[in-house]
Amino acid sequence: MAEASGSEHYYAVIMAGGGGTRLWPLSRQGRPKQSLQLIGDRTMFQTTVDRLAPLFPPERILVVTSERYAADLHRQCPGLPGDNFVLEPATRGTAPAIALSARALRQRDPRAIMACLTADHYIGNAERFRQLLAAAGVLAELDHLVTLGITPTAPATGFGYIERGARLGEFHGFEAFRAQRFKEKPSAAEAVALVADGRHSWNSGMFVWRVAAIWAEFQRQMPGLAAVIENVETSPEGSQAAWNGVPNTTIDYGIMEGAHNVAVIPADGLGWSDIGSWEALLNVLDSDSAGNVVIGADHLSLETTDTLVHTVRGSSRPRLIATVGVSDLVIVDTDDVLLVCRRDRSQEVKLLVDRLKKSPGGSDYL
Repeated sequence: MAEASGSEHYYAVIMAGGGGTRLWPLSRQGRPKQSLQLIGDRTMFQTTVDRLAPLFPPERILVVTSERYAADLHRQCPGLPGDNFVLEPATRGTAPAIALSARALRQRDPRAIMACLTADHYIGNAERFRQLLAAAGVLAELDHLVTLGITPTAPATGFGYIERGARLGEFHGFEAFRAQRFKEKPSAAEAVALVADGRHSWNSGMFVWRVAAIWAEFQRQMPGLAAVIENVETSPEGSQAAWNGVPNTTIDYGIMEGAHNVAVIPADGLGWSDIGSWEALLNVLDSDSAGNVVIGADHLSLETTDTLVHTVRGSSRPRLIATVGVSDLVIVDTDDVLLVCRRDRSQEVKLLVDRLKKSPGGSDYL
């Protein structure tokens, strides 16, 4: 197992504060997708922590989340020290979350290198992932802000793209390049062109850098946020008013698009998927000969193909769901909500959640 040099200063920070609205109605405000057993018998959060060993021991794994989720996440992984949970006063996007965790790490270890990861990715090859993180740690020691890029499999419009520039060298067997430019969520035509030119990777949302280097970028590009972070306590009390004024933005828009010395490592062979929709989940689960995935239900099927049937109900008796002559559907059945949608429109589930937020009584279903 390859290790980054200076590994005693290398930390993983897991971002686990999101609500996972595209996986509604299974993902709810009180139990978001990182706390769900979507693949196998471990939650997404537990799987994320599991794959970091042995590169990162528990004392070098931090979790940035909200007070609402912290206790449940700690119950899932009791081996993580309690003071390694960094609490956001409110969810404000990945830029404030990373800034808050960078401040916590800077106070703990001024020489720290941090790998910023998320709690909702599927990675089939955990060993290669650790090797990649070790390589990225070495590159980060050279003062690069390292982003991990995924080779596109299709011209997707839901991902950001990174253009590779000059080659920087090879680190633990992985090639690294200067990041020429970031392109967030292109149009369909632009996505086709970006994939065709062979110079672009999907932005995985995973980053590795020295805490001092990323903090310098926050001070340069988001000085207002940096000033709030310098004074905010890593608990929800006392700083709510100041935190409410923090911009709700991603690290990509807030920092990476304008950052100096950014590098990208193509992260091939990971079996990576961002479980950001029901279709994405269907794509990584084992299906039957008709392409159907059935979880928690008795499925009576006639000429049904490429469909996800997922049931979670309080009753001990399995729910019978019968389908006839349908294909490419997502069917999710819970105690109080039944969702039926085309799999190619499953990203739009978020729009339903947004509508519920504005509807009288809609919050009962969130």
